[in-house]
Amino acid sequence: MECYFGTLWRPAHPSTYGKDMTISPLVDAATLISEVGRFIPLDASVLLPGQKGDPDFAFTERHLPDAQRFDIDVFADPDSPLPHTVPGAARFARLMGALGVSENTPVVFYDGRGSVGACRGWWLARLFGHRNVRILDGGLEAWVKAGGPVEQGAASTWDVAVFWPRTHYGLLAGSGDVRQALEQTNALVLDARSAARFAATVPEPRPGVRSGHMPGAMSMDWTRLVDGNGCFLPSHELKQILGAAKDQSVIATCGSGLTAATIVAAVAIAGYGDAVLYDGSWAEWGSDPDAPVVTGEG
Repeated sequence: MECYFGTLWRPAHPSTYGKDMTISPLVDAATLISEVGRFIPLDASVLLPGQKGDPDFAFTERHLPDAQRFDIDVFADPDSPLPHTVPGAARFARLMGALGVSENTPVVFYDGRGSVGACRGWWLARLFGHRNVRILDGGLEAWVKAGGPVEQGAASTWDVAVFWPRTHYGLLAGSGDVRQALEQTNALVLDARSAARFAATVPEPRPGVRSGHMPGAMSMDWTRLVDGNGCFLPSHELKQILGAAKDQSVIATCGSGLTAATIVAAVAIAGYGDAVLYDGSWAEWGSDPDAPVVTGEG
């Protein structure tokens, strides 16, 4: 399966990543319904701290036709002490190949509702050089509302593919990159956690992690970027909310590297190019006794 979306997608060579990125990562359910059979759907549903449920069971109850389960915690480094850390290229390639996905296979990531896991999956795929990947805006719930067909039971079986990774480290930030960005006037660090967690008026959900934020970071609660149905706001509204990102380099951070990907996607939807994701996020920064932490609204 090596076709490309006809009307949906113009493959972007990874060398074009940057501020000149013009292709939105989103595809709406109504448009995607007409493309069934021309892409592999990957269910990347994930639970945030405090949420209850079983994404694997929910997948068996209802999923897109021909879908595979993309478990964020499986597509991670099993040896990292931090949650769902970026895996090595070889691990990512092997797992994607087992799902029948090569670096050119048309792929759409989605969640049961909204797109938190889908944004993370989209970012991971691009990090390792995938050229043909989109996010279903609003997730499975939007798909069903639009009249899209669903299946039950186990995932479909695809022939094993060969995924040739090409890691684009410019999409990934470490703590040293964040420290440097916080000292620059042309860089912006956006924190996707809630305003209360940012200001330290509520405790962090993970034990041993301090409350507060990085000095110089800006609060950008990821829920500001989506509507009540979990769909992204229109691009012109995102342009206003993310206006400071237009002429600056952006590093997105959050609690553990999940909702930061929502900021990365929103920056792209707004037409402001590629933001960089700090994978360790607050789980790493807040547990490092040498990392500076401040409180208040910032």
